[in-house]
Amino acid sequence: MLWTSVAGASSFTGKVVKVTDGDTIQVMRDGKAEKIRLAGIDCPEKNQAFGQAATKYTLSLAAQEIVTVQVETTDRYGRLVGEVILPDGKNLNRELVRAGYAWWYRKYSSDITLGDLESEARINRCGLWVDPNPVSPWDWRKNRKSSSDPK
Repeated sequence: MLWTSVAGASSFTGKVVKVTDGDTIQVMRDGKAEKIRLAGIDCPEKNQAFGQAATKYTLSLAAQEIVTVQVETTDRYGRLVGEVILPDGKNLNRELVRAGYAWWYRKYSSDITLGDLESEARINRCGLWVDPNPVSPWDWRKNRKSSSDPK
């Protein structure tokens, strides 16, 4: 496996061995499956509308592929957070937004390209944007949490 570090950032190449959900995959590195959270995007949750479709789309693009992970940071759950480059050179994170299976996660990303891709997906009613009022994953999680809190 290739492991490089440039100006505080790092990247490695490995095989995608699991797609957990739309925005989380596992990639082999040095004999270990590393959990990767796709940076700058947020896909619908598994039990949310379009959550299964987002997972299937990620599977269709990345399952069993050799990818390059450009690591940005580690999240509070111990997952590596980064961009995933597919064998054809396309960016998995951006492809999910382009297809309408992810939101640009503005709270954690300043990548304007993701915003442009989200706008195009909305205009073209791709993926989850066929719904006139889709609920963002962060609002969906917040609503689920507040509805489960005792009154």
